[in-house]
Formats: sequence, C-alpha cells, structure tokens
Amino acid sequence: MQAVGMRVWPNRPAVACFGQINENEPPMSLPPIMQNLRIPVIASPMFIVSNPELVIAQCKAGIVGSFPALNARPAEALAEWLDRITSELGEHNSKHPDRPAAPFAVNHIVHRSNVRLEHDLEQTVKFKVPIIITSLGAREDVYAATTAYGGITLHDIINDNFAHKAIEKGATGLIAVAAGAGGHAGATSPFALLQEIRAWFDGPVALSGAIANGGAVLAAQAAGADLAYVGSAFIATHEANAVEGYKQMIVDSNAKDILYTNAISGVHGNYLIPTLVANGLDPANMPAADKSQMSFADNRVRAWKDIWGAGQGIGAVKAVVGAAELVDRLAREYVAARARLGLRAAA
Repeated sequence: MQAVGMRVWPNRPAVACFGQINENEPPMSLPPIMQNLRIPVIASPMFIVSNPELVIAQCKAGIVGSFPALNARPAEALAEWLDRITSELGEHNSKHPDRPAAPFAVNHIVHRSNVRLEHDLEQTVKFKVPIIITSLGAREDVYAATTAYGGITLHDIINDNFAHKAIEKGATGLIAVAAGAGGHAGATSPFALLQEIRAWFDGPVALSGAIANGGAVLAAQAAGADLAYVGSAFIATHEANAVEGYKQMIVDSNAKDILYTNAISGVHGNYLIPTLVANGLDPANMPAADKSQMSFADNRVRAWKDIWGAGQGIGAVKAVVGAAELVDRLAREYVAARARLGLRAAA
C-alpha cells in the first residue's frame, strides 16, 4: 500500500512529498502549494544563469524552479518570460495530470538601488507568480502585494537578526543562506543558523549552503529545514544560461577552488578562484570593498559576468547534464539516504 504523502511518477522513483509521510507523522508546516513536490528542493535563482528554459525544466522535473527578475533584460522582457513559463507549465499540466509541474518562483532584489523593483513587482502580481523570493532587504509592500493574490513569500537571510525582521514585515517564510552557499552567502554554520531560527519560528524554512546531492537534501530536513535550496549544481546543466567554460569549471572544481570574499559586489559571496585569477585578482590579497557602492540601478551586465560564483558543494557535480537528469540523481540519492537511515534506526 502506498504511504500517505508518497507520489509515484511513471519511470521515476517514489519520493516522499511534503504532506504526512505516514499516519504517525505530523503534517509539515509548508503552504499547500509546496507540499506536492517530487523532492523537497527549490532551485535557487542565479544571476545571469537562471532563464526560462532552466526554470521550465526544473518545474517539470518536480522541483521549484526560479530566476531573478533582473535576469530578464530589458525590463519589458520580464512579461514575456512570465507568459512563456506559465503557458508551458500549464500545457504540461494539461497533458500530464499524473505528474504536474512544480510551482515556480521569481526573485526580487529589494535593494534601494534597484529602480526596476516597482515595474517587476507589477508584473509578478499581474501573472500571480506562486512564490516570490526577496533578497537584500525585506519590504512590507512586496509581501502584501504578493499575499493579496494568494502567493507566498520567502526572504533570504544570513543571520537570525535578519530573519526576525523579515517575518515581522510579513514574509511567509525564510531561506537560511548559510556558509558554503554560492554567490552572496553567509558565514554561519547551517546547524547554528537553523537552530536559532527554529527556536522561535515554525513556518517554512529552506536551507542554502553547499547542497548538491540528495543526502544533503535529507540532511537539511534533519537539521530543521523544510526544503533544500540548490543552486550551483544547476549551472552545469544544458539549459543554464552559462558559457561552456563556466559549466565545465563547475564539473572540474571542488570546495578548495572557492573563495569567500566581498571584493566583487560589496557583499560577501563565494566565487571560483580561477576566474578571480583570470581577471587579474590575487585570491590571497583581495581589494577592500565598500558595501555602500553596491548598485542594481542599471541593466548592464556587471563585473561578475566574468567572475563566476559557485558554492562549496560542487564536488558532487561530475558532468554537464540536463536539468531533469540532475533532479533524477538528487531524487535517487534522497531515497537512498532515507533508506540508509531507516536501516540504521532499525539496527
């Protein structure tokens, strides 16, 4: 008999969804829209890299796909992206009611220099984007506009103080960006960060930080998160908007090839050391950065187009594959990790 909370897709392994795993387990705290994913994963929005092709593939494979609104350039392209994603996912669901696509998310950079925010928010409200992710600032108006049409909001944070502020301003849930995450990242251990958040918050929490295999996804749940936030592994996919050299560098690199620095954007993040060197920077002597100079005020592709971000988990990436194949791997590893722990508990 199939357990409650399990979904079987043709030619794919059965994976526990977010509802009750069995009658003896309490339901999880996630909103209904996020309780029927194939595995508990949100694909993180990556600057330049995340595009409609990648998002659609991720959602069809059963995980939340996402992209930064600023990736759609010029601003008018955002409506085209949203129309394409909603149309293709809707068509998929009509043809495959037995394995509907996961919802998608759009990331808004809520920084005072982002002059596109009002325009981009209008578009996500118009298309009723299911999930909004906010970064670099928590805004009550963004949360209110999203929840008004039934969407949910997740705010990424690097410490407990920022977590409190986001929830106080109306965010539905949090993305805990811990040590090891790609791009802009915190420096706190995921165990410590989740421990502090769960001391007072029982709503939706996703964990980001060096998660690139199914065992790490399960570990995120064990540590207190509802979902894992996976980014860097998806750079090395056919659909990703990354040059082939970037994709291959993800395959060829591991944690030792990552440097945590604020020299690139003014905010600390993790970057591939070979690209720093290629751009004339000395990883052992990075220049001082001024956070106040960080800006999202124009549409130019800035310096980090050639300085590539990545998280410490990339050692798990062994080849450039399609996004669906990557999700299949994560699902197999997730199921194997659950079985492995079950056997240990029985012993």
